[in-house]
Amino acid sequence: MQRRMLRAATALSAVATTLLLSLTFSASPARAAAHNPVVFVHGLSSSSSSWDEWVSYFKEDGYTASELYAWSYDWGKSNVTTARQLQTKIQSVLASTGAAKVDLVVHSMGALNSRYYLKNLGGTAYVDDFVSTAGVNHGTTVAGWCRWLYTSCSEMYTGSSFLTSLNSGDETPGSVSYASYWSNCDEALTPDTTAILSGATNVGVGCVSHTDMNNDHGVYDRVRAFIA
Repeated sequence: MQRRMLRAATALSAVATTLLLSLTFSASPARAAAHNPVVFVHGLSSSSSSWDEWVSYFKEDGYTASELYAWSYDWGKSNVTTARQLQTKIQSVLASTGAAKVDLVVHSMGALNSRYYLKNLGGTAYVDDFVSTAGVNHGTTVAGWCRWLYTSCSEMYTGSSFLTSLNSGDETPGSVSYASYWSNCDEALTPDTTAILSGATNVGVGCVSHTDMNNDHGVYDRVRAFIA
């Protein structure tokens, strides 16, 4: 009788241990993502497809499709409108991934709507790294060709009220890590140094065309190292 009771007690103990382990593992949080999700923001007269090569490079370096988000927006509208759409997009990415923050990688005019989001819409709480490639951070007179056609283009024209407000005070607010990559032969930026941000890590990449800045592999390598 005592042996049967001992075997029964041992069996019950094993069952209890199994149940406890099952509950412990089911209550454990999901494995954290290997990287911050990356949100890519294109510029004027462009779309999410302008990031196809970099998305491919990120995947080759270990990122998954669920960590990479290139999206398209109506680039003719005000950068303020786009910034609000970006705010919604980032909240959606955070909700779907469970991440606390994203990394923002932007090109050309994408720097303006993204920086508006950071400065005026509370974005600094949700962005870890901000990377501008060929960003029109202080405007360009090249925008003269389209300033009468599109609100966004008039906003990036040198001396616009939008730029004056965006660059007043701290150009790199919050605890975000900022970087700006710029070329010394950028045909779309006048002067080339308009891309430089006060308080950011500013990196000259040599002579790379404006449209190549966000598909050039050498620039990618620098950006990838920065957000890593």
